[in-house]
Amino acid sequence: MDVLTWLIPISLFLGGIGLLGFLYTLRSDQYEDPTGDSQRILSADWDDRPRP
Repeated sequence: MDVLTWLIPISLFLGGIGLLGFLYTLRSDQYEDPTGDSQRILSADWDDRPRP
């Protein structure tokens, strides 16, 4: 049972860090255009090789 006194606060701390990271990504608008990214991947205009 002594291990629970360590694991519970550690898991709450790590969960809080994950929540703060998620809130940071929300505030920095990283989820603003998810459909546009998928269209750019499939488009031939965005190729790895530059046109000559």
